[in-house]
Amino acid sequence: MTSHHAYDPQHLFLTRRDFLNRCGMGLGSLALGSLFQETAQAANPLAVRPSQQPGKAKHVIHIFANGGPSQVDTFDPKPALDKWHGKEIPLRLPTERKTGAAYRSPYKFKKYGRSGLEVSEIFSKVGECADDLCVIRSMFADVPNHEPSLLLMNCGEPRLVRPSFGSWVTYGLGTLNQNLPGFISMCPGGYPIQESQNWQAGFLPGTFQGTYIDSQHREIEKLIENITNSRLTLKDQRKQLDFLQSLNREHAAKRANEEALESRVQSFELAYRMQMDASDAFDVTREPQAIRDLYGDTQQGRQLLIARRLVERGVRFVQLWHGPGQPWDNHDDIEVNHRRLAGESDQAIAALIKDLKQRGMLDDVLVIWGGEFGRTPTVEMPTPGSNEGKINGRDHNHYGFTMWLAGGGCKAGSIYGSTDEFGFKAEENPIHVHDLHATLLKLLGFDHEKFTYRSAGRDYRLTDIHGKVVEALIA
Repeated sequence: MTSHHAYDPQHLFLTRRDFLNRCGMGLGSLALGSLFQETAQAANPLAVRPSQQPGKAKHVIHIFANGGPSQVDTFDPKPALDKWHGKEIPLRLPTERKTGAAYRSPYKFKKYGRSGLEVSEIFSKVGECADDLCVIRSMFADVPNHEPSLLLMNCGEPRLVRPSFGSWVTYGLGTLNQNLPGFISMCPGGYPIQESQNWQAGFLPGTFQGTYIDSQHREIEKLIENITNSRLTLKDQRKQLDFLQSLNREHAAKRANEEALESRVQSFELAYRMQMDASDAFDVTREPQAIRDLYGDTQQGRQLLIARRLVERGVRFVQLWHGPGQPWDNHDDIEVNHRRLAGESDQAIAALIKDLKQRGMLDDVLVIWGGEFGRTPTVEMPTPGSNEGKINGRDHNHYGFTMWLAGGGCKAGSIYGSTDEFGFKAEENPIHVHDLHATLLKLLGFDHEKFTYRSAGRDYRLTDIHGKVVEALIA
């Protein structure tokens, strides 16, 4: 084969003008590639995206003890309550209902691990994981009411419609498994108070909203409705879906920025893909018997084991609720009810931490435990329609309560902050919910002040205009 052009050594030497002439199209293609990348991300909003800065946590498992567990009966022992039991304490704060004298904890506390963390007997198995926990004893919220406090903890705003924490995380990082939702919320037996608002996408695109799973069920067909199609093969379903999507795309082309329609398109696609992966992820019988025994054959055990299987398969954010309503809201019979509730979750929570650790996953998975607020160290007095006339429970308390973190780059084996001697109010190093969110976002690789989304002409963020990172919680 002969060349059409004679060899010329001059072609090996280029002036700057020649170089720009010859490479101009190449530079243009680089810019075009960048545009294609943005277009690809727009076409798949759940595509994996890098965080703003290096983050230690890659996944979140949020164990929500809805209703408000008592800090003085779980992770914040107060010996002063034994001394003052049955007496009026000198610290009196306004409460939602009338409360009376000091009410000591009916449980014994014990020190665990090298950290010497004191934990109630009702969480003895979690206590065995003391050196993996970062316990915050100085949390506080805004009001002693479930609805606004639930929204504050989950969405950073107690009244207005705002995206949930899980939606923000999925929006920022995408998800590692395109065949499963990026954000899953499991609540056995129905919805908690405020229902799906707790995992709403708010003004974010609907594809970032949490997918609800009723985790009381064992069968995959009941856990996830319509997960299988008994009439059509996957190939035939694909043909139907392609036709439907072509109609949706044609419809969307005539209507710019139709986010609801785009979310529906993405939902159809995800539902189709889930048929391949969801059956495996939610089937705990595929786990070795020893692992199932570790978690326990209970609702809490199964859903915590499912949570581990989900993050193991790339799901970004998993939230687990302790049942519908607010089971930890014990205005009466707190000794019986808190013991029962802790007994339902203690083994499974400890199993999750140990299981993640032995698999080398705890460094990447941030585990969060807590409720929307705590409870008073004073006994709730009987009122019409409240606590059945018993004087053995506690009222809501937003002034001071406890949460703990594990894994994901938090400072293991540590205790941060404290309440007063009675456990009523955060006293040393108080942490507001906005501060907690700011810190959690940093663990995930985000600057809470710069991690924003523009809606209605304003840049919004999870922490609104508040929040400061608590560096002492970070390893």
